[in-house]
Amino acid sequence: MIKAFVFDMDGILLDTESICWGTWTSVGKELGLDPVKMEEANFRCMGTNKADSVRILKEIFGQDFDGAGALARSSELFHIIEEKDGIPLMKGVVECLEYLKSKNYRICLASSTREVSVRRQLTRAGIIGYFETITTGDMVEHSKPDPEIYQMAVKSLGLSPSECVCVEDSYNGIRSGKAAGLTTIMVPDRVQPDEEILKQVDLLLESLLEIKKYF
Repeated sequence: MIKAFVFDMDGILLDTESICWGTWTSVGKELGLDPVKMEEANFRCMGTNKADSVRILKEIFGQDFDGAGALARSSELFHIIEEKDGIPLMKGVVECLEYLKSKNYRICLASSTREVSVRRQLTRAGIIGYFETITTGDMVEHSKPDPEIYQMAVKSLGLSPSECVCVEDSYNGIRSGKAAGLTTIMVPDRVQPDEEILKQVDLLLESLLEIKKYF
């Protein structure tokens, strides 16, 4: 029996990924990087924490590449946009969370973003109160696609993985949730699932509003 939903944040609850896509493009231009490689980096880093993102950037651009510096510059640009315009909610977020709450499902978060950013962004969006527990990328050694973050999130609820559903938009997120033993729901944002990912997706939805059809 499903008792809890574990949500990703970026691209599922908040429309952060379109902003990130733009900031990464800007950083690539500033550093004179190959735009094709920068697009690959953005795709591979979706859903990962800072440490794993730095590792991926070095794999793509060379071990001497200042991955931490590039991420810092991207974050700087992101914060400028966040302060100026805010971060929009994805379609159906409040309706979905209210529905799950009305059905007495437990709700928690597993985001690769740092805790300070997660709490700030969820608070500003007005939805932090829905989440019983929050697990973030700086709480684990390796974030998605490693299962550690979902294992920690499930443990924080005192439940078994078979009692939980993860809600994700990225390949890395689906891989993480599936490896941790959760039922996986994918709501694609910028990237549609390929054949390999579809084999790991238990339910593919167009928006969060469709969750009420199945639970």
